[in-house]
Amino acid sequence: MDFKQLKALITVAEVGSVTRAAELLHLVQPAVTRQIRTLEEELGVSLFERTRQGMRPTDAGAIMVERARRALNELERARAEVRPAPGAVTGIVTVGLLESTTDLLAEPLVTTLTRAHPGIDLRLITAYSGHLQQWLDDGDLDLSLLYNMDSTPSLNARPLVREHLWVVAPASAGLRADEPVPFAEAAAHPLVMPASGHSLRVLIDAGAARADVDMNVAAQTNSMRVQKQLVRAGHGWTVLPGVGIADDITDGTLSAAPLTEPDVWRSIVLATPRSGRTPPAVEAVAHELVQQIRSAVAQGSWLTAEVLGTDAD
Repeated sequence: MDFKQLKALITVAEVGSVTRAAELLHLVQPAVTRQIRTLEEELGVSLFERTRQGMRPTDAGAIMVERARRALNELERARAEVRPAPGAVTGIVTVGLLESTTDLLAEPLVTTLTRAHPGIDLRLITAYSGHLQQWLDDGDLDLSLLYNMDSTPSLNARPLVREHLWVVAPASAGLRADEPVPFAEAAAHPLVMPASGHSLRVLIDAGAARADVDMNVAAQTNSMRVQKQLVRAGHGWTVLPGVGIADDITDGTLSAAPLTEPDVWRSIVLATPRSGRTPPAVEAVAHELVQQIRSAVAQGSWLTAEVLGTDAD
């Protein structure tokens, strides 16, 4: 099993065609076919099956593709870390950002790191907390923002910030930041909610139970942007973290107020794997991400948020 075989395996799986894979790898088709066949003979299993839609990995092939991709990523990471660059921090760092934080944090983080550490190859992945935690456990992320979690046997969780959840309504509702809305009042409207099982939905459901109210759920979605779009269109109100609605309030497309009776908060942590050495590039990115969050809270860009912890970086 060698690098060329693994590269051929991944490429065929991605494009579904030996011919197209050969073009992308700058090889002749028989060479790619031979690499796949040799790998299958070594493993004693079939890695692909031919379908009308093209070459599709078998169950064994899917496992090999996933593992091969990770192995090649680690080799690429090692190459970047050991490449001579006196005095510079270099390497590949893959960061997970919660969807609600991307508008506030992504661009400033990239700008700062480009200036301070041009040798770092930064890769940003955005998703919901549950997906990000799974990818962090699987080794696909180096660090990630997560919420409402403690340290686990596999992950360190450093508390960063906690923020109030807000009631969000169309601009015509006239909600105000200085006039909190009781949960019962919000629940009197049709609600556009995160899908059941989503971590934010768990917090909202717990708040509804504490308020002893039933929610009239008009729609559910796994996208914060869709939540806001449906609210703008008049399908109901919703509940979101303040960091995800600051721009909408500023431009007047939505109105919002802190949720109260009861207050509902979420806490955000910076999670990193416990095992293995932490490369300098990962440490540098973690430091800059923490600084961006603290700066956003200090400047008031992160609505009703409180910094957690004062330890030095």
